[in-house]
Amino acid sequence: MFSFPAYAQAGAPGGAGGILSAIMPLLLIIPIFYFLLIRPQQKRMKAHRDMIEAVQRNDTVVTAGGLVGKVKKVTETEVEVEIAAGTTVQVVKGTLSEVRPRAKAAAAND
Repeated sequence: MFSFPAYAQAGAPGGAGGILSAIMPLLLIIPIFYFLLIRPQQKRMKAHRDMIEAVQRNDTVVTAGGLVGKVKKVTETEVEVEIAAGTTVQVVKGTLSEVRPRAKAAAAND
């Protein structure tokens, strides 16, 4: 019913050319993954780590839970954040998602 002639591939079956052509796409995927996924993620992690290490007193921070407050005390692993007048919480530094720079004082004439 369906009768099509079968054609053999050029070259020796299982030769070095066959293996190389089968492995080549896999070898090309590795640098693509590195430049599109791994490298940008490492840059983001380094920037976040540097941001957390630079936290100082009176900085405004945002936690991973969404709390916004002013830093009152910084220790090696924790930060004490004032989220309301007279209300402070201790937060692990790793859970800080954003450190907002201190607002510069505006001139009184503005």
